[in-house]
Amino acid sequence: MKHILVIGAGRSSSSLIRYLLGHAAREKWTVTIGDVSLPLAEAKAGGHPAARAIAFDINNARQRQEEIAKADIVVSMLPASMHIQVAKDCLKLKKHLATASYVSKEIGAMNREAEKAGLIFLNEAGLDPGIDHMSAMQLIDGFKKAGEEILSFRSYCGGLVAPESNDNPWGYKFSWNPRNVVLAGQGGDAQYLEKGELKTIPYEKLFEQTETIEVSGYGRFEAYANRDSLSYRQPYGLEEIPTLLRGTLRMPGFCRAWNALIRLGLTDDTKSIADSDQLTWEQLIHRLNPVITADLAAQIHGNSEVFSRLEWLGIFSDRKIPLKNATPAQILQELLEEKWALKPHDKDMIVMQHIFETRNKKKEIRKVKSSLVVIGDDQVYTAMAKTVGLPLAICVKLILQGKIKARGVVIPVLKEIYTPVLKELADNGIRFQEKQMN
Repeated sequence: MKHILVIGAGRSSSSLIRYLLGHAAREKWTVTIGDVSLPLAEAKAGGHPAARAIAFDINNARQRQEEIAKADIVVSMLPASMHIQVAKDCLKLKKHLATASYVSKEIGAMNREAEKAGLIFLNEAGLDPGIDHMSAMQLIDGFKKAGEEILSFRSYCGGLVAPESNDNPWGYKFSWNPRNVVLAGQGGDAQYLEKGELKTIPYEKLFEQTETIEVSGYGRFEAYANRDSLSYRQPYGLEEIPTLLRGTLRMPGFCRAWNALIRLGLTDDTKSIADSDQLTWEQLIHRLNPVITADLAAQIHGNSEVFSRLEWLGIFSDRKIPLKNATPAQILQELLEEKWALKPHDKDMIVMQHIFETRNKKKEIRKVKSSLVVIGDDQVYTAMAKTVGLPLAICVKLILQGKIKARGVVIPVLKEIYTPVLKELADNGIRFQEKQMN
């Protein structure tokens, strides 16, 4: 009997937990689901005979180590900054670890020790990062096997609202961590390669410099550059590629309106406003912008689409702000969590597209588009939960079955991982459609 410990029962864990419990009898698993909220853990367990729900405090070292000691593998669905505590215990107690988060420097530094201990610390095994790695590497390895030179690789992904549930002017609703959405793009310049030249975009300009991406059957989307595209050259084996860009997708018109929120100071998370709960939204705008410059006024009032989106949020109204001593970003997040909430019957949508340009031995250049669209079922089993949770759950199964041999700190760019995972995802309706143009 194998035992799985899942830490965190939030938005993205629904499909992961359902998959693990659905395979528990056949694979002879038991699954403990731990969350700071016991009712949430119990709801995700759903009374399944193989499930055990517990109140779990990540800062309680004794409880954390006791529960990890019982497990064969730990799945951390915690915020990325909390994985390190779990990873240290997994190393000490010799337990495998799987997460959907980016490899941190601290976890990356554990590679040799984990490898020596015969452990796999699998990271970046969700959607983005995760499915993006696997689907891209399958294509990249195929191009290389065929002797094709890869000239350009652009990859885009967005968690959006499905067309049938798109009832607000932003075309957006939350299906994952709202704070990450509000702070997107902060923390460093976006950088990418364009025909061998390094391009950088500061945060203040990020949502002004967009491009249009078209996905067959779903129309056009806006794309803005992610923070660091260059870090993907080495793991993808694309050290010499001239053009490499990764971006985030939004509905048309979103980026220009979001840029107005940035210019108004509403995404600033660096300073708190002590009396914020005494202000209305209109007063907050004036507090942050005692002088409205002519170009900012023109951007807001001179563009009816931008103004209508901002007005719909209510940021020019006499609505009171409920948060005390909050940063503008926290205040904005509180408003958006209300305005951009998924309604009971709403569905979200994941859109991902890879665009490659390659040159074969005959010097012929072709373009390959590989696109993925996934629609959620409801508020709980969202497209985001499916695409984050299912690949991670499949990886957990493969590790416990002994079919993934890699050890150390690993991301899913290896054929032994991406081949079976992509096949099973396709069997579950998560499959890419490819289109080639010479």
